[in-house]
Amino acid sequence: MNAPVPTAPSERKTLSLSIEGMTCASCVGRVEKSLRAVTGVENASVNLATERADISFSAPANYTALVDAVQKAGFDVPQRRSVELAIVGMTCASCVGRVENALFKVPGVEKAAVNLATERAFVQGAAGPEALIAAVEKAGFDARVIDRSRDEEEHRAERKDAEASSLRRDFAIAAALTLPLFIIEMGSHTFAFVHDLVMRTIGMQASWYLQFALTTIVLLLPGRRFYAKGLPALARLAPDMNSLVAVGTLAAYLYSLVATFFPSLLPAGTVNVYYEAAAVIVTLVLLGRLLEARAKGRTSQAIRRLINLRPRTARVVRNGQPVEIDVADVVPGDVLDLRPGEQVAVDGEVVEGASFIDESMISGEPVPVEKQPGSPVTGGTVNQTGALTFRATAVGSDTVLAQIIRLVEEAQGSKLPIQGLVDKVTLWFVPAVMAAALLTFVIWLVFGPEPALTLALVNAVAVLIIACPCAMGLATPTSIMVGTGRAAEMGVLFRKGEALQRLKDATIIAFDKTGTLTEGKPRLTDLVITDGDDRSSVLALVAAVEKRSEHPIARAIVDAAEAEGLRVPAISSFESLTGYGVHAMIDGQRIDVGADRYMEKLGVDVSSFMREAQRLGEEGKSPLYAAIDGKAAAIIAVADRIKETTQAAIDALHRAGVKVAMISGDNRRTAEAIAKTLGIDEVIAEVLPAGKVEMLRQLRSQHGAIAFVGDGINDAPALAEADVGIAVGTGTDVAIEAADVVLMSGQLTGVSRAVEISKATIANIRQNLFWAFAYNVALIPVAAGALYPSAGILLSPALAAGAMALSSVFVLGNALRLRAFKPGV
Repeated sequence: MNAPVPTAPSERKTLSLSIEGMTCASCVGRVEKSLRAVTGVENASVNLATERADISFSAPANYTALVDAVQKAGFDVPQRRSVELAIVGMTCASCVGRVENALFKVPGVEKAAVNLATERAFVQGAAGPEALIAAVEKAGFDARVIDRSRDEEEHRAERKDAEASSLRRDFAIAAALTLPLFIIEMGSHTFAFVHDLVMRTIGMQASWYLQFALTTIVLLLPGRRFYAKGLPALARLAPDMNSLVAVGTLAAYLYSLVATFFPSLLPAGTVNVYYEAAAVIVTLVLLGRLLEARAKGRTSQAIRRLINLRPRTARVVRNGQPVEIDVADVVPGDVLDLRPGEQVAVDGEVVEGASFIDESMISGEPVPVEKQPGSPVTGGTVNQTGALTFRATAVGSDTVLAQIIRLVEEAQGSKLPIQGLVDKVTLWFVPAVMAAALLTFVIWLVFGPEPALTLALVNAVAVLIIACPCAMGLATPTSIMVGTGRAAEMGVLFRKGEALQRLKDATIIAFDKTGTLTEGKPRLTDLVITDGDDRSSVLALVAAVEKRSEHPIARAIVDAAEAEGLRVPAISSFESLTGYGVHAMIDGQRIDVGADRYMEKLGVDVSSFMREAQRLGEEGKSPLYAAIDGKAAAIIAVADRIKETTQAAIDALHRAGVKVAMISGDNRRTAEAIAKTLGIDEVIAEVLPAGKVEMLRQLRSQHGAIAFVGDGINDAPALAEADVGIAVGTGTDVAIEAADVVLMSGQLTGVSRAVEISKATIANIRQNLFWAFAYNVALIPVAAGALYPSAGILLSPALAAGAMALSSVFVLGNALRLRAFKPGV
């Protein structure tokens, strides 16, 4: 969903805008005049050399209005760019909302999505990185642009390791100091002998002094992080989870401080200390953060495993000798040496040798793939037994592995539509909790039993501590991270995170036939000619025409002619009519080859082949016709073998309750024969490539949400039209770029796997959201004392801190279950 149109906020007085198309001083004048006419613009200065406009504002101005003004003057503003930022310091869902709001306020930002689990922000628009970073820092967080040229994931892992180390140290200190505190105070309340021991040895007042000292150290050292972040956020009127902990613990600590050193300031009967509550809260929240950090690390293991597949060095052949160099120094065209058991350094093409290569890290399929001269090899895959020499064709960020990592990261950083409600709730959640805590304090102080002040304080602190928006913020992104990572390990790449949600809702999946359901490698099976014609002569003429075509059927005919050793004559002209057929001139004769609709269009009578056409169609073969000088000369049958995994994939989809349709350009009889064999529910035959989009619209109107699976260039519009486009990874780059999901192995079982992981991930997200919301709905009233009138139950702040930590750990643990997901096929 697009973000609201941004405006230039009053605190930001200037904006730089790139302008394209200016050629002279008069262009500059026109642009300046148009910009100054926009409401809110104070001045506009345009520089022809830098092709930039520096705009100052006297009032908030609409960014879209500025772009429109430039365009109306006859110039262009460059297309929006994407910036990815690493955000440091976010701890809960409200932090996400603050950062997103800050980014949207930057002029030029069209879309901003912040992910708590990956700690990244994806921003689209014309705004520069400097302005974005400044906005994030003003919101109270640190930010930097992610540099794809360096090993970003390793940098993030190092930072997370340092953070975990800091948490372990702080937790250890806090636990060591809190344990004696807890024993002295809570032990005295629970066990009479502990109370007697304290009174006989150091006395009550001395025990309070000791508790004061221990708690002060806990708050100043391990607990400092909560106050350094929480109090400034509170001062900005943008409180977060740190603010809740800071206010709650400070309230308990300051009350105890007054009771210890200035007891006369408190009403009679309310003098008591709650040092242990403040210390235990800090300790348990630190424990929760530590467990959270560990679990977060496991959610991104799929990415780290992919990154670890990248070799560090490569053996390049220089002057006939292999030389080991850094893989970053390999350039396209280099010849590399590959020995048994080694990883392929970069993408390339085999020039010498033969071997089997394990490509399971790319395809998810365990069977090694045979490689010989001319075969492609993929960086990161593992050579098995033989030695190979290959030429580098793609290096660095252009390799398949690098693109997979980028796609998975983008999918993990995206937001699902289901996250919209969470974002709206969490933005106001922390202020609402603080208001609820204040209301709890007032109600207990006015209506509560004695000691009313003490009970009011304890219950208000419990409300502040138990209300944890961390679980809400982590519920969706962690499931997406683990789900898309697990899918990548199975050879299914979700290019867009939203496809996870949309694919679950697909009620019907339509398949292109050739190259998708079938291998896309047809072979000539039948050639029936009219009486009086010579079979070899007709086949040679047809092959001559088809040699110019790139269609798989044409290739099958040419291969058949070459296999029979026929001389293929030269042609003098050639024309292809997409969806119909081809024709050419050979020695003054016009040769036409195509489907029955092409013959009908030409007015060629093919009724003499009617019986043969019916037989071939029933056998699931695609009949074509050849005409010489306008007269039918032959009927040609080409069969394309069905992929081995097609039947299993369709059966799995049926078990999942999904209908299957097939869209084919074949004649109806052939298409229905194939559909009957495979158990396909709906057949749409004799469709021209341009008609696939309209067929998808019809299927959507009949069945609802639809997914389309294809592999060819002519499938790209259909892939884009479908609610979810699924491209077979062995297909063309154009088809893959138009798709939402890519099957790296080319095996159709990947379709059912994609559907299964989609359903499992969305179910996991819903479980997480239910827990996160239900936890707060149920326990905030308990913390406020709702059960006290009927059952006499109050929730101590220390227990509230434990429950709060547990909620985040539960959500993360539930998301991690997806790592063990196993597909049905």
